[in-house]
Amino acid sequence: MKEKLKCYGIIALGSVIFGLAFDWFFDPNQVAMGGITGLAQVINALLPAIPVGVLTIVLNVPLFIAGWRYIGFHLLASSLFSMAVSSVAIDLIAVVYPFGPMDPMLATLCGGALMGLSLGMVFSQGATTGGTDIVARLLKLRWPWLPLGKLILVPDGVVLALAALAFGRVEAALYGAVGLFVATRVMDTVLYGLDTSKVAYIISDQWEALAQVLLKEQDRGVTILRGQGAYTGRDKQVLMVAFKQRDIVQIKHTVHKLDPSAFLIVCDAHDVLGEGFGDYQKEEI
Repeated sequence: MKEKLKCYGIIALGSVIFGLAFDWFFDPNQVAMGGITGLAQVINALLPAIPVGVLTIVLNVPLFIAGWRYIGFHLLASSLFSMAVSSVAIDLIAVVYPFGPMDPMLATLCGGALMGLSLGMVFSQGATTGGTDIVARLLKLRWPWLPLGKLILVPDGVVLALAALAFGRVEAALYGAVGLFVATRVMDTVLYGLDTSKVAYIISDQWEALAQVLLKEQDRGVTILRGQGAYTGRDKQVLMVAFKQRDIVQIKHTVHKLDPSAFLIVCDAHDVLGEGFGDYQKEEI
């Protein structure tokens, strides 16, 4: 129960931030948004009497029905919760404090960043804000290797084109595209960029001493790879070590101390699974 409350608390906070980003940056500056919220924004421009939040809920109904079979109960329930909170937040914030217009580019960049943060928070808990986010999750079932941010660009691009027609200004869609790009980059950073693991390849004549220090003194897992120098033809032992970003200085210090002439390659590593790192999650995005 504690974990569920924490999960829904993060979803609620992300959903409120989503509504704040819309009311503060997108709506008062007529910057087009993607997704169902953007489509609701377009309809609201044509029929101002219908609030954006209400339109968002109505337009989401068929998508939730269509996605029921594929997304599972948790995603459905949490996404309904997120959609409800974000829709209420959009209408409530607009009534409580109507934000004024600002420089469109500043609104686009700040709004996109805030939107990406909100979506990253919601997606990190296995939920969506509804709409084209569900479409993106369904697309990910077909292309699981693609980041979610890039998949969202597909349906959202269509909505931005409609927004350009509704507002009668190409600039609205162009600003929206910039905001969408910023949002997807921030969202992917929240979802994937916080995994700050590294992997090091160490080629050294002192590989045995290095392996012992890494294993026994620093409690690192070490894998020995068999290699051969292309120029000398000599057999080489390559140590492969996975570690966290915070440990990189210690690893470099150890290698230099034991063998100043060692060849060290440090690479970024994502989705590291196993003891001391992450665990496989079937529903991972």
